[in-house]
Amino acid sequence: MFATPAYAQAAGAAGQGSTLAGIASVAPLVVIFIVFYFLMIRPQQKRMRTLQDSLKAVKKNDTVITAGGLIGKVTRVDDTEVEIELAPNVKVRAVKSTLAEVRPHGAKPAND
Repeated sequence: MFATPAYAQAAGAAGQGSTLAGIASVAPLVVIFIVFYFLMIRPQQKRMRTLQDSLKAVKKNDTVITAGGLIGKVTRVDDTEVEIELAPNVKVRAVKSTLAEVRPHGAKPAND
């Protein structure tokens, strides 16, 4: 009535082949995600883990760089804040999470 038996049989046979075509169309997306993970996500997680470890280990006399670009020497450390000396008699308090880099006390300065 609605479909002849010949058309119904052809549709059933085509449905089995479409599963393979569906997998083939999803496979490039999976490969792109895997490459994206190893080239972008994983290295960023490693950098964040390294920064978090250095923030936990910040101590007096370390040189720090804030996210705003200020460079100074740490004079006092609290649980969540650090006091940074930017110049003689110029001290500011900064939240630890805003520090972009921590250079240990014994690190050599860049040659200018």
